[in-house]
Amino acid sequence: MTKLPDGWKEVALGDVVDYEQPTDYIVNSDEYNDEYKTPVLTAGKSFILGYTNETEGVYNKLPVIIFDDFTTASKFVTFSFKVKSSAMKLLTPKTKDIDLKFVFWLMQTINVDSTTHKRYYLSNYQHIKIPLPPLPTQQKIVSILEKAEKAKEWRKEADELTKDFLKSVFMEMFGDPITNNKKFTKEKISRGAKFQGGFAFKSKDYRDAGIKLVKITNVHYGFVNWDDITYVPEGYNVKYPEFLLKPGDIVMAMTRPIIKSLSTVKIIAIIENDLPALLNQRVGRFVINSKELNPTYLKHFCLTEFFLKEVDKFCSTSLQPNVSSKQIENIEILFPPIELQQKFAAIVERVEQIKEHQKQSKGRIDDLFNALMQKAFKGELAV
Repeated sequence: MTKLPDGWKEVALGDVVDYEQPTDYIVNSDEYNDEYKTPVLTAGKSFILGYTNETEGVYNKLPVIIFDDFTTASKFVTFSFKVKSSAMKLLTPKTKDIDLKFVFWLMQTINVDSTTHKRYYLSNYQHIKIPLPPLPTQQKIVSILEKAEKAKEWRKEADELTKDFLKSVFMEMFGDPITNNKKFTKEKISRGAKFQGGFAFKSKDYRDAGIKLVKITNVHYGFVNWDDITYVPEGYNVKYPEFLLKPGDIVMAMTRPIIKSLSTVKIIAIIENDLPALLNQRVGRFVINSKELNPTYLKHFCLTEFFLKEVDKFCSTSLQPNVSSKQIENIEILFPPIELQQKFAAIVERVEQIKEHQKQSKGRIDDLFNALMQKAFKGELAV
């Protein structure tokens, strides 16, 4: 550890916080209901698993840090709760000269290799050396970091508002597809687009590099997820030109086409950075007649609750939910005047530009926040 400022000292984490096993606070039933009062927590990303009506064994010695003993993830909690399992520690300050929020922020800068499946707090984490300033300095650092955290929250809220804005614009311009209150022509998708299924490329042709395949696993909500990339040889883009994707292509999963947790159809628009890529089997794209349909309008129509329910009709009776090209083409959608569709597409384009700016802004805010934390715990902030 680098030389610390005057008044700071180096201590073990276990010297400043007590831990408690969560055994007394484990929920008895996982029959959660949002109508119930007490949240059930995990230290992982999901955080609130649900709500329980159990009144015994509710933790209320607040504030507290909940620490996942296996992943070393942690959350700062200021409200009463119960927990799902014993795989965590409940951390509270040992003395009154410890600001627990300071300890929490400091813990976010600690890197521990948690790939081995074991409990980490007693064996490792509590022995880690940390810098500890006097209480007034701890409190000033917390105040600075909370202001920076608020900026991150505002950025997230702005992102959510952008998503809601496009949904509102769609409803304002085209009405509710279920009731068709705007009285637009309603016909099968096949009037304005064919739905082309992908090619069954053989696994023996897969390579470590080459032309990417857009498979079911790559089609997510609004973007291509390239975490799992499969390649076919260079030249296949020439060999199979009818399956070569283009910027702006609207692509949809034909197997497991619905993301239940998000209540949405798996549909994406291909962008330049996704290419070159070929359309694999069980993934389809809309081949659109531009006189009838605008691709952006069609994509957003496919994100409506109406379209979701239509697709779900074909999936509900199958253990392996599938839809066919013909089934998609036979779904009836609204056909507003093409000029109105194009006007909507222009609005979406402008909003996408704003979202890109927001993305860059989020990156800068995250970088600033991380830099502040690093400086804070080295005693380099002017507090």
